[in-house]
Amino acid sequence: MRKSFRTGGIALAVFCTMPAFAQNNSKLTSASPSQLELEKKFDGLIEAKHIGENIKLFSAKPHAIGSAQGKLVAEQILEQFKSYGWDAKIETYHVLFPTPKVRVLELTAPTTYKALLREPVLKEDGTSGQEGQLPTYNAWSADGDVTAELVYVNFGLPQDYEQLEKLGVDVKGKIVIARYGRSWRGIKPKIAQEHGAIGCIIYADPREDGFFQGETYPKGPYKSEFGVQRGSVMDIVKYPGDPLTPGTASTENAQRLDRLNAPNLLKIPVLPISAHDAKPLLEALAGPVPPQDWRGAFPFTYHVGPGKAKVHLKVAFNWDIKPAYNVIATLKGSLYPDQWVIRGNHHDAWVNGAADPVSGLASLLEEAKAIGVLKKAGHDFKRTLVYCAWDGEEPGLLGSTEWVEDHQAELQQKTVAYINTDGNGRGFLEAGGSHALEGLVGDIAKQVTDPQTKVSVWERSKADAIATSASAKTKKELLAREGFKLSALGSGSDYSTFLQHAGIPVLNLAFGGEDVAGEYHSIYDSYDLFIRFKDPGFAYGVTLSQVAGRSAIRLADAELLPFDFRKLQKTISGYVTDLTTALEQERENTQVENQLVNSGIYVLAADPNEKQALPKAKDEVPYIDFSPVQNALASLDKAANRLADTLAKAGTTPAINKALYQAEQQLLTTQGLPRRDWYKHTIYAPGFYTGYGVKTLPGIREAIEQRNWKEAAEQIDIAAGAINKLTAYLNNILP
Repeated sequence: MRKSFRTGGIALAVFCTMPAFAQNNSKLTSASPSQLELEKKFDGLIEAKHIGENIKLFSAKPHAIGSAQGKLVAEQILEQFKSYGWDAKIETYHVLFPTPKVRVLELTAPTTYKALLREPVLKEDGTSGQEGQLPTYNAWSADGDVTAELVYVNFGLPQDYEQLEKLGVDVKGKIVIARYGRSWRGIKPKIAQEHGAIGCIIYADPREDGFFQGETYPKGPYKSEFGVQRGSVMDIVKYPGDPLTPGTASTENAQRLDRLNAPNLLKIPVLPISAHDAKPLLEALAGPVPPQDWRGAFPFTYHVGPGKAKVHLKVAFNWDIKPAYNVIATLKGSLYPDQWVIRGNHHDAWVNGAADPVSGLASLLEEAKAIGVLKKAGHDFKRTLVYCAWDGEEPGLLGSTEWVEDHQAELQQKTVAYINTDGNGRGFLEAGGSHALEGLVGDIAKQVTDPQTKVSVWERSKADAIATSASAKTKKELLAREGFKLSALGSGSDYSTFLQHAGIPVLNLAFGGEDVAGEYHSIYDSYDLFIRFKDPGFAYGVTLSQVAGRSAIRLADAELLPFDFRKLQKTISGYVTDLTTALEQERENTQVENQLVNSGIYVLAADPNEKQALPKAKDEVPYIDFSPVQNALASLDKAANRLADTLAKAGTTPAINKALYQAEQQLLTTQGLPRRDWYKHTIYAPGFYTGYGVKTLPGIREAIEQRNWKEAAEQIDIAAGAINKLTAYLNNILP
């Protein structure tokens, strides 16, 4: 699944819009001198050479979930953990995983073309011709054999269908072709299906991912015309994990839904294709010329269709139950064995997966090695460390979701935090997660050195934010700021079930921004490409180990766990301000648009012969009362400040620490989000039409976006209730 914060719909970590808080250097977030000395020793044990050796080892062959090589990789990881002194085991789940047996795509009119549906072997890429590669496909497409007119739907987003309606184009009964970008891939066929399409094709346009951006592989890192992005199109915004066991673990004898009744699986066939295969399809289209921002980089005029262009799409799958091998390694804590710090990265890949996920996995294993050395040298970590290598992440967070659902009650009692990584590259620190841990990440980021610039990774990320800001005023504000801001998390990696279903605090960490993801989910995600274009010398693999590993061992040893709920309160307050501002803007826009519609003023199509649907007036935006959530946040502000002041002066106990790490669970709602009750968190969720991309205060925000004003008011009350519950909880931590 998509990992990069910059390209996967999750906002880049930016810097606090408020001045630095005094607690940044207080007992709440800072480490003791002895802890800092331990962390320096830890840093010195991280070896770039060994990280590179593991990337080469684990990406040597294709190792998808359910394959013999996938099992071997899990066993190799297990043996490494054991050699480092960890108590390790494999926990196996039995999950549905489709693999293709038929893939056909043909242009049947006005000319004919049969799609290649394969990526060529390259002499510059030593693993590109191996056996065992999964072919180019979208997991969780429905079986289907359809022939119909073709319609180009741009990125396949809701607003694109609104534009099609204005052009007089209906996709009902048609096959649509959408380009990758601006949303997670699974959203594209989902929206197409909702509009009555009978099939969906997804391609990478060279404008976003190919020669328009730079030199293509193997000469450069961008996607070649033959490269294809495999990937899941499961509707994970309803629930991730095995589609047949929502909310319960896929053990060997688990009760399972009928596949055709699984709520998060599509009913239409879907197929990803290369730019090479997309070109003749798009070139054959007639119909209206789309707006300028719909036009990609092919050297012809783009048209929407439909018309004479017809395609035949046929796909069929083996729908098999496959074993998913989660590797779980434990180092028992000396003082608080029932308080767990969990660290994870998946090990399965669509093909070889050198960048995704092996680069992150290699950093995780290097941390485990260093921690083992510290343990053997006599350091006893106070809390239990649990290091996990997940299987089945790529098809839909299968391994981690089933494990959390299997152990949920125990995890909610014992887990201090879950720290996730998922692939890595060269560039800037990208960090997201639970905002009460913001101070912890900021403190560590100031102590880890960027290998390229030799300043701290915090300073380098701050410099990037300044360099890419739009105005002199913003640059000046950024220069004066000291606080680090975590981004909010949507979905796309293994933190999702921990945070959004179980209410466990999480961090998601990576480096990136100076690498290119042209190899993403293709046969070219290889060791050969990685050492040329992703992280030559594995320097940022070392840096990721240092940031993630320091986070883990600091949480494991902290006398007082570094949860600061003032940061959370300020963050949620910012989300409410965003919502009220957006609502007022929508009210003004609606008034202006309705005035134009009622006056009969509208823009005609450039071609008078083209169809055009006349605009319609919208319902006016009513007054929405945000006072319940605003009042709740005012109370939370007082409680969070009182708690922070008291903890900064007082001692701590295991009971207080447990209360701190369980506080996030107060933000869960038993009824879950509307139309997707698996998601319980009232503050963070993947967007219903963004997938990986986060929606903050999702119940409220999506109700407003869908202009469901009654539901918006209901969700305001629900969010306010969760915040009030957290306030009461914090007030009860200390007398």
